[in-house]
Amino acid sequence: MLLEISIGINPIIFQYKSLIISWHGFFTMVGVLVSVLLVARWAKKENISSEIVYSVAIWGVLGGIIGARLVHVIDRWDYYSQNFGQIFTLWEGGIAIYGGILGGLLVGSVYAVLCKYPVRKLMDLTAPAVPISMAIGRIGDIINGEHFSKPTEMIWGFVYTHSSVQSLYNKFNPEGYSSFVPSHPAVAYELIYDLFIAAIAWKLKDIIRPQGMTLILFIALYSFGRFFISFVRYDKEWLLGLNQAQLIAIILLVIIVPFLVFKVKFITKAKRIS
Repeated sequence: MLLEISIGINPIIFQYKSLIISWHGFFTMVGVLVSVLLVARWAKKENISSEIVYSVAIWGVLGGIIGARLVHVIDRWDYYSQNFGQIFTLWEGGIAIYGGILGGLLVGSVYAVLCKYPVRKLMDLTAPAVPISMAIGRIGDIINGEHFSKPTEMIWGFVYTHSSVQSLYNKFNPEGYSSFVPSHPAVAYELIYDLFIAAIAWKLKDIIRPQGMTLILFIALYSFGRFFISFVRYDKEWLLGLNQAQLIAIILLVIIVPFLVFKVKFITKAKRIS
């Protein structure tokens, strides 16, 4: 294997009793901060104050945290139903990106509407920032190695050598293969794809109408890619061999794609200026 990458970093940065800070949590926090700062900077060019962005972001992040945890708990209810107190130990890990996206969008949008902020313009500005934050968060996933992927025979692959990651593999890996077997860098695939989506969203945010459609397009693009990337990941199967993320992706695509087809219009530079 020409590009076998060995990762032996401790997934935990800091631990004091039950308080744990992992690389995943650290980079997720950095990603959220970066996306908020980017939107605030871009909003100034649209005559939207940074105070508006920050106030919406607070509620959006809160909704994202609740949604991410909720979707994860639903996915792993077989565990949490027997360990109910662990539902609230968010600092120990366990979030679902779909819950973060949808929860943040819902709560942030509702708050913006109630405050009579330009919610659709904020959605367009948020569209390229969110996948950037997701890509940053995936750096932590790569280090932690907690998203198990299937063995690969490609010329590239990840091998996790830290003892704590090996114990996770031994405990949770459904096929019982060693962490020393090169596996698909599934989260790295998603990191690259997230940046690809960010580039598309940035390119289209000023030329598709009605306003707000860029964020909807981002969700559709992410759902399309996540559906296929999930085939090289080990996640709990829900229905017909598909995992929770794939089923959510299908539902979203069935709803969003026809909506985009019939609603989205492209505008010219002259119309944007006018």
